[in-house]
Amino acid sequence: MNESKEDKMLLAGAEDKYQQCSRQYMVTSTGFLDLRQRALVEGRLRELSKASSDVSWAFFGGYEDAERTIAMFLPDYASLEENHPLAVIRAEAPSGGRKLTHRDYLGSLTGLGIKREKIGDILTNETGADILILEEIRDFLLFHYEKAGRTSLKLESVPLSELRIPEQKTSMQKDTVASLRLDNVIASAFSLSRAKAAEAIRSGLVFVNSMQAEKTDFQVKEGDKLVLRGKGKAFLREVGQRTRKDRIFIVTERYL
Repeated sequence: MNESKEDKMLLAGAEDKYQQCSRQYMVTSTGFLDLRQRALVEGRLRELSKASSDVSWAFFGGYEDAERTIAMFLPDYASLEENHPLAVIRAEAPSGGRKLTHRDYLGSLTGLGIKREKIGDILTNETGADILILEEIRDFLLFHYEKAGRTSLKLESVPLSELRIPEQKTSMQKDTVASLRLDNVIASAFSLSRAKAAEAIRSGLVFVNSMQAEKTDFQVKEGDKLVLRGKGKAFLREVGQRTRKDRIFIVTERYL
């Protein structure tokens, strides 16, 4: 995988946090990572862990299955739950107006000069959004974040335990595939041609269990989480028997 200048800086920063935890015996963490960045960082951390086992590390985004996560580095005395640097800002919009979108919130936050690495998932709902952030910017937002677009916002800080996670709609799909190659399963789960699925994999857009997939012939297993950037996520829920035409029966669950 070719690393850009930005990727090299990202990996160097993550390695610095890892080494700081090891040297100073303190909890450290990165900023928020997207799926591609997480895959890069995880690969480097696996290499570092082979040489040193005195640091535990984990990815955390505030709730199970968060898309944007931080990498946390923990000495043996520390727990993730008691030492994470995340906070939640709840933004409420006036009733009766236009429903604000993820883009509205993100655009208004970056418009304040907030770097993307300080912002986690933005969970929109009917009345506003719960916004995961690094705790270090919480007070700044409470004082300065007043509008998303032209819509005024009412803000409050809420505990992570009160985070409102939207209920996601899913669709179950039954199909048969020639094999459990990744390109076959991605094509089935996201209703693409196999050629389009293969192109997406080669372009670095496909992740299996949060790891970037690089090979079209990677063998997928029952229970694997599949993410196609720009299309969403799906799970391979069931792998059944072969049909009389020697194809494999599968069931995928796609998040809409």
